[in-house]
Amino acid sequence: MGFLKDFLGIFYPDLCANCENQLEKNENTICTFCRHDLPLTNFTNYSKNKIAETFYGRIIIHKANTLLFYRKEGITKKLIHELKYKGNEEIGSFFGNWLGEILKQNNEFSDINLIVPVPLHPKKLKQRGYNQVSKFGEKLSYHLNKPFLENVLLRTSTSKTQTFKARFERFNNNDTKFQSNNTSRFKNKHILLIDDVITTGATIESCAKELQKTEGVKISILTMAYTE
Repeated sequence: MGFLKDFLGIFYPDLCANCENQLEKNENTICTFCRHDLPLTNFTNYSKNKIAETFYGRIIIHKANTLLFYRKEGITKKLIHELKYKGNEEIGSFFGNWLGEILKQNNEFSDINLIVPVPLHPKKLKQRGYNQVSKFGEKLSYHLNKPFLENVLLRTSTSKTQTFKARFERFNNNDTKFQSNNTSRFKNKHILLIDDVITTGATIESCAKELQKTEGVKISILTMAYTE
């Protein structure tokens, strides 16, 4: 099997998702050089950090964390673009494994009951073919040993792409609606709500408000990146 993989690698080499150089045998998805260039947040206080502060006065959040800073230009933006629009779902797996190992080691989020992704609208899901946070959630589920539940939170409204909108306009364009198809399973549960990038927090806020309609629900947040 190893020989076959090496042989196929001659014709179909694994390339870094950022620089597109060939990966070494011990590298996965992103080369070592690009990994060291990633702008890590290094948040250690999961109750008080920039993510948690985003939601002060809006929704009650138990804990929040993210792996990377997201900037207008740079490696994080390229990787998220590759994940969302180029079909490279392995980037989600890569970040899920990385964060999952960190959280398992420091025992954070050990008291969560469920992992729930921010959903895509069915029309966009059909167009794209996948939810960009699915692989991320699956890997988190593996490391934290908690169930990952898709299709329990549904997006019921569509919105135009947020990419070219000003930050203030995006903040005020909070028309995205969600609904749960089975609220009983959330009763008295601690839910880890996951997404790719937090910009204004409007989407996460809408999801959390829908989940918090159920008695006893507690929400924590985890994302791949956060816009400074």
